[in-house]
Order: sequence, then C-alpha cells, then structure tokens
Amino acid sequence: MSKDANGSIGVGLLGAGVVGSEVGRALLTQRESKARGFDLKGVLVRNTSADRVGIPSRLLTDDVEEVLGDGEIGIVVELMGGEEPARSYIVAAMSSGKHVVTANKEVIAKHGDELMRVARANDVGLSYEASVGGGIPVLAVLQDSLGANRIDTIRAIINGTTNYILTSMDESGAAFGDALSQAQHLGYAEADPTADIEAHDPVFKLSILSRLAWGVSVSPTQVYRSGISNIGAKDLRYARELGFKIKLLAIATSDDQGIRCRVHPALVPMDVPMANVNGVLNAVEFNGDLVGPLWLQGRGAGAGPTASAVLGDVLRIARQIRSGNGFASGSQVGADGPMRREILAMDGLEVGYYVRLSAVDRSGVLAKIADVFGESEISIASVIQKDSDDERGLADLVITTHPSVEARMQTAAERLRDLDVVSSLDNLIRVENYGSSTGT
Repeated sequence: MSKDANGSIGVGLLGAGVVGSEVGRALLTQRESKARGFDLKGVLVRNTSADRVGIPSRLLTDDVEEVLGDGEIGIVVELMGGEEPARSYIVAAMSSGKHVVTANKEVIAKHGDELMRVARANDVGLSYEASVGGGIPVLAVLQDSLGANRIDTIRAIINGTTNYILTSMDESGAAFGDALSQAQHLGYAEADPTADIEAHDPVFKLSILSRLAWGVSVSPTQVYRSGISNIGAKDLRYARELGFKIKLLAIATSDDQGIRCRVHPALVPMDVPMANVNGVLNAVEFNGDLVGPLWLQGRGAGAGPTASAVLGDVLRIARQIRSGNGFASGSQVGADGPMRREILAMDGLEVGYYVRLSAVDRSGVLAKIADVFGESEISIASVIQKDSDDERGLADLVITTHPSVEARMQTAAERLRDLDVVSSLDNLIRVENYGSSTGT
C-alpha cells in the first residue's frame, strides 16, 4: 500500500551515508515534509549500532526485507551507490509495487532500459534527478521545460572533483598530484579518486542526459572517455596565454548522422561562461532549436544539494500518488522507449587541437614537424616555443591547429612520436570551438 490509515506516505531509505542521513533527517524534522504527509518507516544500514545523528535507532535495520517487505512503505529512496546490490534492490522494490527515487548514476546509466520496463510493468514511478547535477534541476528542465525543443548540443561540467583540481592548478600553478591531495584533504575527492579523475563519473551522467535528450540508449561504453591525470600545470599556463581555460567537459551532439558522446579535457575560450565555472561548481548548457543556449549552474554534489534533488523527486511522486493518475505512461527514464540512432565514433569528430611536445632545440626541427601535419592534411594555426631545457637541448613546442578530423590527428600524433627530433609528445587536448559547427 502507498498510504497508511492517516493518509501519510511511508518512505523507506536504503543507505544512510552522508546524503542518506541528510534525507532521513529532513524527512523526520522538516515541517514541510510532515505537512505533506511523509512517514519515514525504515532505514537500511550496514551497521545498526553506529550513531546516525538525527535518525532514531528504532528505524535502523541491516535487513533489506524489513524495508522492501513493509506494506506501509510506498516510496523507496536508494542512496547506497554502486551497481550491486543497489540495482537488485531497485528492481525488487518496483516489482513489489513501490515507487523508487535514486541518486545512483551508475545503475541508471547501465540499466535504465531494464528499470524502465519494470517500472511500467508495475505502474510505479522511477525518478533520479540527483543522479546527474546534484542540486541543479537538470533532468526536470530537460524533460519538462525543454520538451518542445529539438536539442542539438549538450555541454557540461558535471564533476566537481575534477573541476576543483583543474581550478586549483590554474590559479596556483600547483602540480596535479598536489591539487588532488588538497581536494582529498578538503573532502572533495575520495581516497580512491579513480572514478572522478579518470572521468567514469561524468560518463555515467552524460549517458543519462543523452538518454533523456534523444530517447536513445547510450551505454557508458559508447561514450569516449579521457581523464585529467595527464594535465600538467604547464598546459594550464600555456592555455591561458592562448586565451583558453582547460575544463573536463562532457559533450553530446545530435545531427542527421547520429549522436556522439564524449568526456575529455578541452580548451574552452575564456569569453564563454563555461570557462568561468570554477571550484566544485557544476554547469550544464543545452542548445535547443527554439530556446537557443540555456545555462544551468550550481552545486552539483554535497549532502544538501543532493538531498534537495532527492526530496524534490519524493514530493513529485507523492503528488502523483495522491492524484490517482498512475505511472505506467512515464518516468524519468523516458516515456517512449529507446530509439534506434547511430552512436558515432570519435574518428569523425572535427575540432581544433592543442599539442604540447618536447623537441630538439635546433634549426630545421619545426619544418620536420610541420611536414607531419601537412601530410596528415592538418592546418596549423599557431606554433609557440616555450620553456627550454638547456642541459638536455630540448624546448617545449605548443602547436594549435585549425579544426581537423580526429582520425587524422591521431595518425599525426603517432608520427610525431616517431620523429627523431621529438623527445616526447606530452599532451594532446581538443579545443571546444564554441559557435562553430566543427567544434561540436
């Protein structure tokens, strides 16, 4: 059942970590929650003896069946994280007629189609606003406010950890390792930061955004991924001198050929808003045929913002429960099921490039390097000689190109690495060309 005899809607909570505890306390203490008739019935935790500030011990259980099997619980909020057992618990909850709210980006990205089928079959709601933008209402805007638009581009900074690290490196000149350590000390990065710095986290989020924007199932494995661990303080300094900032961007585009999704560091022109999203802030930009560019910015993580999105979903489901209209016709996963659209590979992408290499500091070197670009049909926009290593007889060369095809650039990069005058190709970063069709 969804409501008890007093008309309250029972809520069960799976997980009471930082976000789960915040949601639990809000459900128990906020006047608005009580006025809207919510009753927290049970909270699944690993350790029932651990102190959960603001959550009475009588509500804690380490037996998931005490939550999933409680007939008075109508909404299950899953905040455990990870793929399993979270996916199985979500399926079990919906199969027993319970509505589900989750912030689990990995489960939604990997299993969204399956979960949608279960939700429809059982006429229940499945909502996950908090899975992408934390406190930023990204999915609600995309589904509702932009419903009349044909979206052609999504650009986003949707990982606060990497944005903090890149901002710190840019502002202080810190090395990557030092900036990462500072982020960990401040609680912005996990002890194992792999999911963030290697860009797995934003890949899940972009997969979800693409699914909602175009009704196409984009597996995380179909999203090109490159993290920030190879970005050096030099790159940020050189980029700034060229008029750019370096950001980890999640980008998805749709055209007549298909959909291309990619997450990687990019040079962003300083005069566009995305370049000035700093620290742990997130931002998402949609471009629609009717509305044009639309910009959303805010706190993309943290207990408060994430709890805000979770509780917003709980309230929306509660309103629909009370309306009696049912849920079978729609859910945040998408109302009409996945469409068949080609997912485009990176080889055909056409953007500008920033190349940093260490080369022998003598005459004739630049001509050899230029020949490689020319033979690959890549037009050089600029070449700047930077820091020199007199002891080794080497110098940094920073080369930027006009928009070029990815496959050609990768071929050129391999040839540059093989040149006897090139000691190392230290970085290759794409330039996001705002306002140019070749940049998307």
